[in-house]
Amino acid sequence: MFEEMAKSPAAWLSGSGDEASVVLSTRVRLARNVAGCRYPTSADSDTKKRVVGYFDSTLTRSELLTGGQYLKASDLNDLDRGFLVERHLISPTFLNGDASKALLIGEQERVSVMVNEEDHLRIQALSAGLDTDGSYDLATKYESEIGKHIEFDYDHDFGFLTACPTNAGTGMRASVLIHLPGLVLTREIDKTISRITRSGLVVRGFYGEGSDVLGNLFQISNQNTLGVAEKEILGHITRVTSEIVEEEAAARQTLVVEAQDMIEDKIWRAYGILRHARVLSSDEVMNLLSAVRLGQGMKVIDFLDVPLINEILLLSQPAHLQKYYDREMDHTRRDFVRAQMVREKLRETRV
Repeated sequence: MFEEMAKSPAAWLSGSGDEASVVLSTRVRLARNVAGCRYPTSADSDTKKRVVGYFDSTLTRSELLTGGQYLKASDLNDLDRGFLVERHLISPTFLNGDASKALLIGEQERVSVMVNEEDHLRIQALSAGLDTDGSYDLATKYESEIGKHIEFDYDHDFGFLTACPTNAGTGMRASVLIHLPGLVLTREIDKTISRITRSGLVVRGFYGEGSDVLGNLFQISNQNTLGVAEKEILGHITRVTSEIVEEEAAARQTLVVEAQDMIEDKIWRAYGILRHARVLSSDEVMNLLSAVRLGQGMKVIDFLDVPLINEILLLSQPAHLQKYYDREMDHTRRDFVRAQMVREKLRETRV
């Protein structure tokens, strides 16, 4: 299954959608818990198995849910888990050290439901580009279907109850994955992050909470879930993201005016390394692709499209690389094969 998935780019990296040259994707995640069951963080094994059983039963009664791929943690190895994290279908901590977990993948990988993560259910939807409403509609479509068969833990005053109080209320986290090389190169990024934080949003790395920023890719998400409506959260993130896109465009124009030769040299050097290197680490590829993506957005490089850049970005990740070539490799071998893959993907392009 994963080897076949690796052969085609994830739908959320299609390069389509609003502001797709800057905003890679939008995600909406809903945290829900089963009424009457202790939450996974404090539940015993029997309780967590019972929750999986509830979800199994829901699958058999729902045409929508049976259309997806359903996986149990016990059926997955470490490489499978890494692949799912890189695909942004699960959180980095999900499936670690506990067999009482399951995962549903649906809607062309645009939806995933994690069973027994921090909460009993984490329902997430991914869309290409800036599309908070589309992601929310898709996530709530699955939440409503599951809610027909499972009673969620809900309080009249506090809303949906969650394992961590910071998720209570709407139980919703919405985020965008955005590429900001212009703001980084003009050294305006700290000011932008500070303004985002003051607006009530939070900035994280490529894989979300606790992860590093790679390739000038940042995740921006809401911090408050209690006392605010879902549509208000979505509207706020959309407005702030649109402002950041404008700031990024202004920063790129500053680079053209003040340092065009240096920026073009950086872009073409990055492309040259990707085109000819024999050894490449995954972090190095992401940083080089950041420069190439900048070049594509600034029309310096006009023969590469965003979907190809996104495809190389995903396939360069360690688990994807191994699934793509259908063999396990150590770190050294991956760096050689990764460079080969990048050269092959770029071979058909013409300068």
